[in-house]
Amino acid sequence: MGLILLPSRSQSAAHPEKMAGQQNMSRQSTGSFMETVRTIIYAVLIAVVVRAIGYEPFNIPSGSMKPTLLVGDYLFVKKWVYGYSRHSFPMSWPPFSGRIWEAPVQRGDVVVFKWPEDNKTDYIKRIVGLPGDRIQVKAGILYINDQPVSRERIEDWVDENGHRFMRYIETLPNGVRHPIIEDSDDDPLDNTQVFTVPADSYFAMGDNRDNSADSRQWPNQHFVPAENLVGRASFLFYSTAAGNLWPIWDAIPQTRWERLMTGIH
Repeated sequence: MGLILLPSRSQSAAHPEKMAGQQNMSRQSTGSFMETVRTIIYAVLIAVVVRAIGYEPFNIPSGSMKPTLLVGDYLFVKKWVYGYSRHSFPMSWPPFSGRIWEAPVQRGDVVVFKWPEDNKTDYIKRIVGLPGDRIQVKAGILYINDQPVSRERIEDWVDENGHRFMRYIETLPNGVRHPIIEDSDDDPLDNTQVFTVPADSYFAMGDNRDNSADSRQWPNQHFVPAENLVGRASFLFYSTAAGNLWPIWDAIPQTRWERLMTGIH
């Protein structure tokens, strides 16, 4: 008869302890993984909420708002200033009409809105016309309700390509002062028809008056519906003469340090 070797007491005790340790390690690993997943989900949800109702970042791809905003500027937009519409949220969802907690735009505000021609492209311009206003440009001068807006000539402004512009400080009827630039006072956009701003709409213009696609020349809809407002431009958090953050090794050496964390007026 063969011998049956039984494990010793110490061997018998060690085996279940080893199994228990492995199970504990497995549970800890699973728990750690799930905690990481939860943390990522929470971070994403917080980011979505902040972007939807707080601040949303935008970058400037064109020169229509020179000299106030430059290509390569990165800015935050306050979302709650004018209340919320469907365009305040990512992908303009949920699809409801009108605005909630609506507040009026002030003349001179720099705003981001959905282009009224397609209701999806983001534009940034300055609001110069409020509901009921009569807006016209004659010989480069902005007229609001048949009154010329004051502008004061200051030193010329030279862009990054060496192009020289005439620069003015324009003072709107509510006292808001801001710079504008002009190539001349007889370009196509320097003489317009009279536009009467309808209710719940605004008239938008770029500060680069001769080089801005704005309410003066949009083909079908010259006004920005209140519903299309995304928010008010607040401050620059980064700026690079490279125009884009990528590639970063080109952007960082061309950082415009003097523009960082400056307000937008």
